[in-house]
Amino acid sequence: MRWITHLEGGPKRVNHAAVAVGHKIYSFGGYCTGENSREYTSMDVHVLNTTTFRWTKHPVSDLPYFENDDILPYKRYGHTAVVYGDKIYIWGGRNDRASCAVLFCFDTIWHCWTAPEVTGNIPSARDGHTACIWNDCMYIFGGFEEESDAFARTVSYLNLKKMQWNYICTSGIEPSVRDFHTTVCINNMLYLFGGRGTTLAMDNFSNVNEIYSKDLWCLDLKTLVWQRPVVSGDLPCGRRSHSAFVYNNKMYIFGGYNALKAKHFNDLFEFNPMTSNWKKVKAIGEEPCERRRQSCVLVGNRLFLFGGTSPLPNYYDIGQDIEDKLVDHSDMHILDFCPSLRTLCMLAIKKNKLEDSSLPFNLRMDLSNMFTPNKINIIRPSSSAG
Repeated sequence: MRWITHLEGGPKRVNHAAVAVGHKIYSFGGYCTGENSREYTSMDVHVLNTTTFRWTKHPVSDLPYFENDDILPYKRYGHTAVVYGDKIYIWGGRNDRASCAVLFCFDTIWHCWTAPEVTGNIPSARDGHTACIWNDCMYIFGGFEEESDAFARTVSYLNLKKMQWNYICTSGIEPSVRDFHTTVCINNMLYLFGGRGTTLAMDNFSNVNEIYSKDLWCLDLKTLVWQRPVVSGDLPCGRRSHSAFVYNNKMYIFGGYNALKAKHFNDLFEFNPMTSNWKKVKAIGEEPCERRRQSCVLVGNRLFLFGGTSPLPNYYDIGQDIEDKLVDHSDMHILDFCPSLRTLCMLAIKKNKLEDSSLPFNLRMDLSNMFTPNKINIIRPSSSAG
């Protein structure tokens, strides 16, 4: 396991949503500190070719929102994205005015947006929830609901074949309310970790305190019973706005933030569902800096981590505006779980500053792509995903 490169020049996005379709990663929305997040503009879409490591901006980003507001999602943060076939479904999220409960679909073949008609018990508008795919259904958990002005812990699912929403009545001891947690599906289990919840102070019921649980929860999607398994090993501390992904039927979490500890993280943990064991993982190479609200997307044996925000050294000084305390990222780190001999050779060429002019053209191009910063271009849609 090795961090193989760190490239600048990608989309500077925080609290965005990203997924992989084939060898491409699609990143939707998010914000950048200082931008106007109250305006209703169309959601931006950035595409990463994971073969060349090059970012492009999709032209649907520049469509006028008010002329197409029946099919276009407005720019937002705290939303979710899932892949079903060759389509990507976006749900939830908010701008600085309001949150959203409309389902949107991005077609990676025809490169267009639609807003499919849905029926059933549609969940209330929210952000900071999670979404997972299991058996043709998208499962939604938690988040902050605008209508109730409260954190949630309900589970709903959308049948993507019937386009019908349903509310799930679960049993067992349920996890507490929360937002900005993570969930992943492994086999028929949904695993939940972290997030920000609240509790009332015992001495003053008007005071609401934040809590950051380090408990792991799992929901059996066949029996709909919640469990809190007994875990062992290197337990990560509670956090929110971290990332989670699955590799070889194990769950990994990276980074995040705990306000009670005044701490951002750049640690990587592995959870093995077979043994209920946590293990802190240390990869070779230049690791990402401490950050939160980044995206981590797995393609093959490689993890692509990009965006997010980190604290400046004076983050907790009093008297500064919040915009002066954080730095947003436009970089990308790539973690290779099983680097090939070819990749290791390219790393050796770079490390030792070896002459590469006699190498084959395709290898020189790969070397250039691996270590040359990005410059985002606008692509033109075609009739296929490519």
